Amino acid sequence: MPTTTPTYHALREAAEQLRQAALSATPVPPVRAILAPAGAKAAYGVQRLNIEARVRAGDAIVGRKIGLTSAVVQAQLGVTEPDFGTLLRSMQVPHEGTVDSRLLLQPRIEAEIAFELSESITTVPGRPEELVAFIRYARPALEIVDSRIADWNIQIVDTIADNASSGLFVLGTGTLPADLESLTSVTMRLERNGEVVSTGRGSDCLGSPLSSLHWLATAMCAVGQPLHAGDIVLSGALGPMSAVAPGDTFVATFGGADAVSVSFSDKRSS
Repeated sequence: MPTTTPTYHALREAAEQLRQAALSATPVPPVRAILAPAGAKAAYGVQRLNIEARVRAGDAIVGRKIGLTSAVVQAQLGVTEPDFGTLLRSMQVPHEGTVDSRLLLQPRIEAEIAFELSESITTVPGRPEELVAFIRYARPALEIVDSRIADWNIQIVDTIADNASSGLFVLGTGTLPADLESLTSVTMRLERNGEVVSTGRGSDCLGSPLSSLHWLATAMCAVGQPLHAGDIVLSGALGPMSAVAPGDTFVATFGGADAVSVSFSDKRSS
C-alpha cells in the first residue's frame, strides 16, 4: 500500500466526518478520498483521534477487536492481514439485553469468541498456544458491527479509520475451554428469530482464535500499546455476518451449549 503521509488537517477532516456521521446517524462517503494516497498507518491515526475524543468526553477503553479475520473478506478488500479497532465501555451491551435500534446506522452481527486477559502481553510468545497462560476467560460473544460509510462502500483505509467498523458488543455469561484444541474445533451456530443465519468453527478465524489473539498482541506491541490485564479482546467472526433489523433477536451457541443473545428494539422513532 502507498505510504505517503497526509497532512494532520486531512486526518482531522476524516475523523470529523466519521464523528459527525455517528452523531447524526447519517452515513458519509468513503474517507479514503481524503486520506489518499495514504495507507493503514494514516487510517489508524484517524481512528486514534476519534477514540481520544470519546475518552476525553468520559468514555473508557476496555479492550480491542480484531477484524478481517476471514480470508474471503480479505480478498474482497485486497488485503493480506487483519486490522484492529478499540473497544469502549459505552459499546458493551449486556447478555440478553436490548439495543436501541436508533443508535446504529447500518448494523450487521457476527458471533465470535472473546478473551478477557489475566496478564498484560508486553512480550509476545513465539507460538499462539502459549497465550493460553495470559487468558482469564474465553467467552461466547456477539459483535454488532456498523459503518459510518454509506452503503458499506469500504476499503481497508475506510474501515480502519472507522474504528474497524465497530459498533457494539455482547459477552455471554458462560465460559469456554481456552486450550488450543478446544478453541480451534469449537462450532458456532447463530440464529435470528429462531432461524439459523450463520455457522462456523474456531478454525475459520485465522486458523484459531488464539492465532488471532497472537496477531493482535504482536500488532499492539509494535505500535507501543500492548494489551493489558483485564482487557477484553474480540477475536474475530467464526462465520458470516448477518443483517440486523429492528425487532430481531439473535442467539449464538458455541459447542451446542454456551450461548449469548441480544435483541433490537422494534422501532426507529424520530
